[in-house]
Amino acid sequence: MAAVFQKFTMKSTVFLLLLAALTCGFTQGNDNDSQELQVETLVQPETCSVLSRMGDTLKIHYTGKLLDGKVIDSSLSMDPLVVELGKRTVIAGLEQSLVGVCEGQKIKTTIPSHLAYGKKGYPPTIPGDAVLEFEVEVVSLTQQTPWQKMVTDVLPLVCLALVPTLLGLVGLYLYNKANAEKPSKKKSKDKKMKKK
Repeated sequence: MAAVFQKFTMKSTVFLLLLAALTCGFTQGNDNDSQELQVETLVQPETCSVLSRMGDTLKIHYTGKLLDGKVIDSSLSMDPLVVELGKRTVIAGLEQSLVGVCEGQKIKTTIPSHLAYGKKGYPPTIPGDAVLEFEVEVVSLTQQTPWQKMVTDVLPLVCLALVPTLLGLVGLYLYNKANAEKPSKKKSKDKKMKKK
């Protein structure tokens, strides 16, 4: 009887844990809207033949604000900011929102804190867990050349493959050197005797 009760209890426990996990997942699903990157197009150019992608270089003008409207940063009084997508020169949320835009496009992006400055913020300007809002104008878009693509995509893989190969060759050399026959003193004496 105790074995049946224990088996029933174990099944009940597993069922209750799964039910609790699913319930937590559904309740967190409603909160995800504020945790996702939101991009809104303000101005779309008449012709948009080339969309930005990772590796491309953009020149942008931007204004960053907190949700209360306080401006935290702007490039409008300076030269446009140069952003090379994939190089993490700007916060993750801004970089993600710049993928798929074209020259002349203006966007408004709402960036959740985990894609901006996180729990710590950037004191004293940006408090912790701050959601940021950026208005961005893409001034110019320069696509990555095939040569640049090869250097950024293929070269690291080749280097990554070369390191184990070189280590293997060094290991093989050391192994062969350690296992090579060492001439004994007796053999060298015999060779000297034969020469005389």
